[in-house]
Amino acid sequence: MSLTITIRKGTQQDLPAVHALIVELAVYENAPNEVTNTLQDMERDGFGEEPIFEFYVADSKEEGIVGIALYYTAYSTWKGKMLFLEDIVITERHRRKGFGRLLFNAVVEAAKAGQYKRMKWQVLDWNEPAINFYKSIGSNLDGEWINCNLTEQQLQQF
Repeated sequence: MSLTITIRKGTQQDLPAVHALIVELAVYENAPNEVTNTLQDMERDGFGEEPIFEFYVADSKEEGIVGIALYYTAYSTWKGKMLFLEDIVITERHRRKGFGRLLFNAVVEAAKAGQYKRMKWQVLDWNEPAINFYKSIGSNLDGEWINCNLTEQQLQQF
C-alpha cells in the first residue's frame, strides 16, 4: 500500500503514537524491557513548563503516524549550540520507503533555522541500513568516541 505522508511538528496529541514507536524501536534493538519513559513523562518533558525535546512526525492519511524524529538542544564546549537527534523511528512495515530521510531532512532544516553549530546523533554498530544511509549523505561516522552513561539507579547511588 502506498501512503500519503506529511512531515509536521509533533503535538501533545501525537504522544501515544510516539510512545508506541519508541517501544517498537526498543523491540527492534533487542531491549524491550528498557523503556521506562511514560506518556506522562513525555507530556511533562515535551509540553510542560520547561520543554526539553521536540519532534517531527511522519503522518499518513491512511494509517496515522508511521514515523518520528525526536531531538533536543545540547551544547558543545567547542562549538556552542548543537542539535542532538535522539532517534528516528519508522514503523517496521514502512521502513526503506524514504520516510526516515524525510524526517531527517526536517530535523536538518530545524538545525539550520535555529542556527545550530552542529547536529549530532548515534547509530548502533549493527544497524547497517542506518549506517549506509548516513554514509550516503556524507555524514562523519566517528569510531573514536566511547559512549558513557549512568543509569537512574547508578545516579542515585553515586
